Amino acid sequence: MNSFWNEYPKLQLELDEVTKLIENSVKDSHNFITSAVEDTIHSGGKMLRPALVILGSKFGNEPKNSILNLAAIVEMLHVATLIHDDIIDESKLRRGIESVQSKYGKDSAVFIGDYLFAKLFTLMSKDFHQETMVEMSKVIMRICQGELIQYSFRYKYNSSIMHYLKIITGKTASLFSLSLYIGSEESNADETVKKLLAKTGYRIGMAFQIIDDCLDYSSKNIIKKSTMNDLKQGYLTLPVIYALQNDRKGYLENLLKNGTFTKNESDNIHALVVENKGLEKSRELALKYTNKAYDSMNKLPDCESKETIKFIIDKLLIRDY
Repeated sequence: MNSFWNEYPKLQLELDEVTKLIENSVKDSHNFITSAVEDTIHSGGKMLRPALVILGSKFGNEPKNSILNLAAIVEMLHVATLIHDDIIDESKLRRGIESVQSKYGKDSAVFIGDYLFAKLFTLMSKDFHQETMVEMSKVIMRICQGELIQYSFRYKYNSSIMHYLKIITGKTASLFSLSLYIGSEESNADETVKKLLAKTGYRIGMAFQIIDDCLDYSSKNIIKKSTMNDLKQGYLTLPVIYALQNDRKGYLENLLKNGTFTKNESDNIHALVVENKGLEKSRELALKYTNKAYDSMNKLPDCESKETIKFIIDKLLIRDY
């Protein structure tokens, strides 16, 4: 059980049920698929996206029994993308445990991720609004587009802020937005409320990802191994992009292009990102998205779920980093 939801035991119980639904949905598959999925869903994640589905549903009519199934489907989508991400990034660990691609091999990991995509669409075909299925399909396309855009901008040290925002819109924010939206869609919420929820989810997702990228540079410690691996592969996050724009002498770009990424060079990269205001500017943009998330959230009808969404924004986005 993740301590994140300690103040909301009812929601935690619903998320526990979502976890059981995911486990049950893959019981008919090969043992190593079942094991891989269970390892991933029990690896300490907050289950934010299924929580947002549940919270979104409570802005409409009394939620149907299918809401928890829908929350499980969204988490399965998230898990599938994590498995595929780890293959691309050659990540050895996921939340501190061995990644699926490391434990079972890349080939098996590809098929495990594909199996989850097939399974979630099988489950989607049963008892959901057509609009929900359409939006789910669109978001899967956006996630893929985000990954492809990111890949196309590898080693491009003049990458723009706009390109970065397009990437994280697809990779992160679109699923946050979808989660709140389809929960409210399935419970027949008011159209204005659905749009506000979608907007709030998008803004939370944008701030969440920017803050996550800032965490790599907010400590005086050496850049963590996974971040250094991204830099070696030419993947640039927002703090680095801002710093490159401000680094008039080109020291940072030269290090990224020609460095061997020793410990000393890693320390220098960290220092240059901070010195050239990469971290500062990124924090400013994260705060803008956070304030926008509060703005759209505040326009929602008053209810317990609205207060829980505020808790999520407070907990995830308002912190020292």
